[in-house]
Amino acid sequence: MLRFLVRRSLGALVILILLSIVAFLLFFGMPRDPALLMCGKGCTPANIENIHHVLGLDKSIPEQYWIFLHNLVVGSNDFAQGPCPAPCFGYSYHTNEQVWGTLMDRLPTTLSLTLGGAVCFLVLGLGTGLIAAWKRGTLVDKTFTAGAMVISSMQIYFLGPLALAILVYQTRIFDKPAYNPISSDPVAWFTGLIVPWVVLSTIFASQYTRMSRSSMIEQLQEEHVRTARAKGMSSRYVFFRYAWRGSLIPIITIFGIDLGSLLGGAIITEYTFGLPGLGRLAVEAVSFSDLPLLLGVMLFSATMILLCNIVVDAAYAFIDPRVRLA
Repeated sequence: MLRFLVRRSLGALVILILLSIVAFLLFFGMPRDPALLMCGKGCTPANIENIHHVLGLDKSIPEQYWIFLHNLVVGSNDFAQGPCPAPCFGYSYHTNEQVWGTLMDRLPTTLSLTLGGAVCFLVLGLGTGLIAAWKRGTLVDKTFTAGAMVISSMQIYFLGPLALAILVYQTRIFDKPAYNPISSDPVAWFTGLIVPWVVLSTIFASQYTRMSRSSMIEQLQEEHVRTARAKGMSSRYVFFRYAWRGSLIPIITIFGIDLGSLLGGAIITEYTFGLPGLGRLAVEAVSFSDLPLLLGVMLFSATMILLCNIVVDAAYAFIDPRVRLA
């Protein structure tokens, strides 16, 4: 197990390095110059040249990339804004603030949105999927399956405004979505995120309903399940003791990818509900051609996805004894 985790971690590190290289090359292929955005009206060539020197854009691309990696590992005291401890992504071109500090400021919003939504869509999706598999062929099964198919065709940019219009502005059942720190006001934190959680859980739960149903039905046809039934065990015991555990493998795989992606920033959800999270920060970084901020968001998001995938792979052996990690 330890060798497997070390090997996967090294592979994730290589992926992050390649991703940062691609981001660097794409940034310098953009037609807009960040110095022009910072300089404003009445900008002279001398001012642009000075901004290039301050930002380090007058150096070659390989040299800039090496400085970025060095600062990321050991930090830097060479910034005009002040010292930047590791992990140092530098200072934002737009706000002139440390990128790592900005990421940590936005992380609680994305973390609250992701974890709350994940709990909702897991409970709803797995619950309806298991019921549909248990009642296979009945009206309950057909209703849940048809509902999941219809909802899965919808998108957040459609359900989000619809939920706001009905649940917030017309009926006023829920408060307008907003992020309030859980440490200062847990009630406001909960009520401010109910509508985004409902929308997220509705869309994601449909996928988990269909997947858990099909996986459970497949597991019920396995030989070990039929053997347990032949031994006289009750259908309920066989369903939850043998079939349910084996059906979790594909579900956990998708859940790891979804959780990592949401932790990296739910762009459409955060923009729809006006939540200041990492997804919205990524759009701002692209809009202002902010290379340090863009690299910070991209690498942080990729790290979350890779970490979740490693945890999921390691969890296989504990969920299904048939799985062996070579």
